[in-house]
Amino acid sequence: MMDWTDRHCRYFHRQINSDAFLYTEMVTTGAAIHGDRDRLLGFNKLECPVALQLGGSDPDALARSAVLGAEHGYDEINLNVGCPSDRVQKGRFGACLMKEPALVADCLAAMRAAVSAPVTVKTRIGVDDLDSEAFLVEFVERVAQSGVTTFIIHARKAWLSGLSPKENREVPPLYYDRVHRLVERFPGLYFILNGGLVEVEQVQAELDAVHGVMLGRAAYQNPWILAELGQALGQTVADSRHTVVERMAEYAEAHLQSGGRLQQVARHLLGLFHGQPGARGWRQKLSQNMHKDGAGPELLLEAMP
Repeated sequence: MMDWTDRHCRYFHRQINSDAFLYTEMVTTGAAIHGDRDRLLGFNKLECPVALQLGGSDPDALARSAVLGAEHGYDEINLNVGCPSDRVQKGRFGACLMKEPALVADCLAAMRAAVSAPVTVKTRIGVDDLDSEAFLVEFVERVAQSGVTTFIIHARKAWLSGLSPKENREVPPLYYDRVHRLVERFPGLYFILNGGLVEVEQVQAELDAVHGVMLGRAAYQNPWILAELGQALGQTVADSRHTVVERMAEYAEAHLQSGGRLQQVARHLLGLFHGQPGARGWRQKLSQNMHKDGAGPELLLEAMP
């Protein structure tokens, strides 16, 4: 979710659901260590609980980045071993690391030794021709030797060439049953299911077989699913979309006063009225006006259906 789940997006999602565990966009070790830390790692404490997701393949650099994340107050540090993009592969991290489970274990062990916050890993069920269930079991066994106990698994394999990142999210088939069997095979580990989860009933059914679920683009494109699912699970959620818009207008006002632009906040709200009467008008009014000089929080209130 690089360039998507930034601090403004996470604050927005927190207004919808008070209890969901949120994750940052992936931050590379090079950016965390040498980049603008306040922009990359800073966040509003009201976003919590929130995890920092890191991308990298050098144990020392990941350990240093994990320390920076812990110092900033993140509740969890996550290593991404699932992203298949060319940009990520060139840096030798993401899904290509599934071919090197011993290195993944070393990276996670170094991160765990450096911080007291929980360290987790996000992965796929396979990569390229390494896509058998036996490979997945061996991968989990080896990586678990690092001491990490929580695996977030996108239940598709990744193709490192021939498919775009978008196609990698849609073309390879989903095998939820493989994740279900991991739960049975490794009773001391925790498995969170990711991939293709778009309906509340579907998520509820999967929660009977796994320890948790992660929603990615489904929650971005239709943010209100966080309220619908949260209500079904007994979580604290917003009472209406209008209440969320009012809260985000206040947040946008503070952001503008600090030198920001409305577009940086409003772009994440486009899907809030997904499937509702007036949704198209909401999207059009924001899309056509949020980037303009002088655009302010009143645009959010005026555009509400």
